[in-house]
Amino acid sequence: MRIWAFSTRGQKPYHQADFMPGDGLLFGPETRGLPETMLAETGSEYCLHLPMADASRSLNLSNTVAIGLYEAWRQLDFETG
Repeated sequence: MRIWAFSTRGQKPYHQADFMPGDGLLFGPETRGLPETMLAETGSEYCLHLPMADASRSLNLSNTVAIGLYEAWRQLDFETG
C-alpha cells in the first residue's frame, strides 16, 4: 500500500498524484502538520500539497481532507467498493 502525505511542505501538487486502489491518504494535525520524520519516511515523491495563492493561509484540515479524498475518488472513476 502506498501512503500519500499531505503537507504545506510537499513539492508535488495533489492533482499530479496518480492515485490507485488501496492507496492511503495521510494528514497531520491542523496546528503543526506532519512531523519531518514522517514526511521523510513517506518520501518526497509521495508528499503532496494544495496550491495556494501567495500570502494566503493554508486551508483547514477538513477542507484539505475533502479535496484530497475527492481527487483520489475522481481518479478512480468514483468507484465505491
